[in-house]
Amino acid sequence: MQTTDTILMVRPANFGFNAETAENNFYQKKDGRAEDEIRELARKEFDGFVALLKDQRVNVVVVGDSKNPAKPDAVFPNNWFSTHADGKLILYPMFSTIRRQERRKDIVEGLIHSGFKVNEILDLSFFEDSGQFLEGTGSMVLDHEAKVIFACFSPRTHRVPLDYLAKLLGYKVIGFRAEQEVNGKLGPIYHTNVMMHIGTDLAVVCLDSIRKASEKQRVQETLTRSGKKVIPITLKQKSSFAGNMLEVSNDGGEKFTVMSLAALESLNVGQIQSIERYTTIISPSIPTIEKIGGGSARCMMAEIFLPGGRMTAG
Repeated sequence: MQTTDTILMVRPANFGFNAETAENNFYQKKDGRAEDEIRELARKEFDGFVALLKDQRVNVVVVGDSKNPAKPDAVFPNNWFSTHADGKLILYPMFSTIRRQERRKDIVEGLIHSGFKVNEILDLSFFEDSGQFLEGTGSMVLDHEAKVIFACFSPRTHRVPLDYLAKLLGYKVIGFRAEQEVNGKLGPIYHTNVMMHIGTDLAVVCLDSIRKASEKQRVQETLTRSGKKVIPITLKQKSSFAGNMLEVSNDGGEKFTVMSLAALESLNVGQIQSIERYTTIISPSIPTIEKIGGGSARCMMAEIFLPGGRMTAG
């Protein structure tokens, strides 16, 4: 399945600016407000987001971040683990040494104790020893039905661990380079999921960020062959996190496309109508998390595809 009705989210305890990740995440911006004020705003935005999802009967598993050690990016759990319908749970190699502390054994055990079937845990964190990284469903956008991984290469997404994982999953890799302009210079987009989204019937992608014509054509043709309605977005819309979306479903099978309010407001009427032809839009307001953390709505949701039990919000 491309869509799940159960997602896991981590309520932040020490949200803040991470100088390590800011090296290549150009969406991050420092903020002059007090740390306590920023943390409280982030928690309010998080709680409002969860409430919107629950209002639509999406099953949200809320896990509190542990206060120690301080993990400023814990609100983005999709980077350190993913789950799969065959019972695989995968742990990923992370660029930031601070972020590696987000990999929590108790969260994995909580899934197992709640009746979810984990047949195999694949720990790819050993790639960190050789400076190779692959940050989960941030680095990769997966078309589960077509068994294709889309990935733009960056300091967070390297070829060797990507190919290693693709073989383990039995997926095909569509790798490419996507760039954005920062201070008058082009640089790699740090995560694929800020410029691309794949749902059951549609795909949202910033094709303009793929500079090489052959790579752009391959991405577009692969999506079209798999039956997706391709909705292009502009570089400016991408900068408002319009590519950072996730399709989820509720207990009745109704599908939703989740994006931030900033992302929604950047879209034009035609793009919105195209998305709403297939899904209902959920759009939380998360400006503090977006500005300081450099990630948006999709980054905050880790999909639970595992067979078996059903955790409820805690």
